[in-house]
Amino acid sequence: MMTTQSPVNDISPVVVVLFAAMVGVEAIFAAAEAGLIGGRMGLGWRVSAVEDFGVIGSLVQLMWARGEWPLEHLVRFVSYPFLHGNFTHMIFAAAIMLALGKYVGDRFRWWAVLLVFFAASIAGAVVWGLVWTEAGVLIGAYPAAYGLIGAFTYILWLQLRGLGAPQLRAFQLIGFLMAVRLVLGLLFGSDGVWLAEFVGFATGFGLSFIVSPGGFQRLREAIRGARQT
Repeated sequence: MMTTQSPVNDISPVVVVLFAAMVGVEAIFAAAEAGLIGGRMGLGWRVSAVEDFGVIGSLVQLMWARGEWPLEHLVRFVSYPFLHGNFTHMIFAAAIMLALGKYVGDRFRWWAVLLVFFAASIAGAVVWGLVWTEAGVLIGAYPAAYGLIGAFTYILWLQLRGLGAPQLRAFQLIGFLMAVRLVLGLLFGSDGVWLAEFVGFATGFGLSFIVSPGGFQRLREAIRGARQT
């Protein structure tokens, strides 16, 4: 007897929850903009949410200068990945997150996937807000998704290292994506989001040395070996 298996059965539950949250938030905004819910007030829900929960570059710079980080604004660093400009913006980011999240989730514990996702979001937003002087508002899951790309790259890097193969091959994906970003930026101008994405990638890659199974032990042995040499 044949059974039908759900395509999400093999995906880490935390990845499914993150994906569902992105789709759910976008569905609410889409329904409001279509006039299905919220009435006339619903038309402005997306804009209001971006203003209240997106990362505002000038606000990041102000908080850094004053050394004050109010909780109401710190929330922005973990809420902005669930806000997108439109359905297309959301679905591409969510698809990358779902695909890479499945690969990483098969090898990392659920809390490690969650930590990579939000650490990449936070680091990407902070650096973007401080470095990109023309920063406006940052929304979207791309920096977090690039964090998972960083974890994916770490896994490939370990595998290639174990096989004695060239380890630079592990960085082909991020190299391609950054090259595409560069071309698009030259053609259409840049909003600096590529910086948040790259920092998200670096955060995910670096954090994987610690949160991957056996990662802390490998890191400690590597440090010990470096000291002995």
